[in-house]
Amino acid sequence: MARAFDTVTVGEQLGPVTLPVTRTTLVAYADASLDQNPIHQDEEFATSVGLPDVIAHGMWTMGATGTVVSDWAGDTGRVVAYSTRFTKPVVVPRDGAEIVVTGVVTSVDEQARRATVELTTTAAGEKVLGRCVAVVRLD
Repeated sequence: MARAFDTVTVGEQLGPVTLPVTRTTLVAYADASLDQNPIHQDEEFATSVGLPDVIAHGMWTMGATGTVVSDWAGDTGRVVAYSTRFTKPVVVPRDGAEIVVTGVVTSVDEQARRATVELTTTAAGEKVLGRCVAVVRLD
């Protein structure tokens, strides 16, 4: 069911929403995206190229964050723009990891019926996405 947006206000908070990521998640994402880069699945390879461990695909992290916004909006079709910069990889040790997504409504344009949401995604307490912004249609 779609969310009623007649009460969205500047300062409204989203989350925190915690999303798990495991090595199984990475294999499934690699298979779906056709991104079989071994840094996402092979611990020995990842460490041999200077990474601390296997890392999540950046696009998985971006997509998982986008899911939080679309869930908040009640319909993926309401997210009309979404952008981010990748600032740090999500390290996924053998026992898995998690990302935490929060957001805040920074503007509401009543005439255009759109809200802008700034998102923050962290892993292990560190910000992994920068300049993460979604624009959501209000009706």
